[in-house]
Amino acid sequence: MKLLNKEELKKAEEELRYSCPQAQQVLVLSRINIGAAMKVLGKEELKKAEEVLRHYFPQSQQVYGFVFMMNRIEGDPKDVLVDRWPDFNVLFIRPQLLEKGDLFKDMCVFTKDETSLRSVLLSADIFDWKQYFCLSLDVCHVELIRSIAVNRGVPNIRNHVCHTMMLQDPSKLTTERSPLRVSSLNESHVALVNSTWKFGCGDFSDRYVREMIMNYPSCCVLDSEGQPVSWILTYASGAMGMLYTMPEYRQKGYAKALVVTLAKKLHSEGYPVFCFIELNNQASYRVFSSLGFTADPSCRATWFICEQ
Repeated sequence: MKLLNKEELKKAEEELRYSCPQAQQVLVLSRINIGAAMKVLGKEELKKAEEVLRHYFPQSQQVYGFVFMMNRIEGDPKDVLVDRWPDFNVLFIRPQLLEKGDLFKDMCVFTKDETSLRSVLLSADIFDWKQYFCLSLDVCHVELIRSIAVNRGVPNIRNHVCHTMMLQDPSKLTTERSPLRVSSLNESHVALVNSTWKFGCGDFSDRYVREMIMNYPSCCVLDSEGQPVSWILTYASGAMGMLYTMPEYRQKGYAKALVVTLAKKLHSEGYPVFCFIELNNQASYRVFSSLGFTADPSCRATWFICEQ
């Protein structure tokens, strides 16, 4: 029998990931080996982590949203890893890679200090820097991520910067009487949403969009034939997003009506109400701002994307 080294373990994990169901147990052992420097939190620890993360808003908003949703909804499987417990400095949200499409799902990190984050990223193999990944964190860590990416042999990664916008008191939102037919998206709408999403990648992102629609709240406006013409979804982090209106239905107030409807729904069910708006998306920024969402200029989120 051959004893596999670290690099060979990574290759074996890649092969097992898309193999038969019986291979999943071996895959789990491989994941434990690769993330050996980090602790994976269990159900009770996740509840404690949720409480702790509340004290670090707005910087912890996104990871808090992931943990909040995981504590309440059986969605797509994820690991929550910390550098130590219970007094963690770094917390990672990492999707479990059971199918190829899972690579498209966001990883997210929160850190109390950049020194700890640097140490973790240099010493622990939390993810494979040499394949597609999407990593989100506070924009203040941009230069750190770029320097470590170069150290890992990935010199060319791009990033998108967003406002983190929160609504402190959704109870003040008012819904005007309207003849609009508002409903929820369903599985038959996956292809439509995926094809119009700015970051959609065909079949590669299909699983991502499907799980959002099937697991988390959404709203849409239907036309006379019952087809969606405007919609908004909820990400696995609890953030509102993918707001889109078909061109021929714009300037009718559909987007604002859907934001209000979904925000009130999320608030009524105890969810945090927030979203991420790209810096150059002035149309969406105006819609959310007009409804009372505010952005903290000291806290912006960025998504790093590697498409090697």
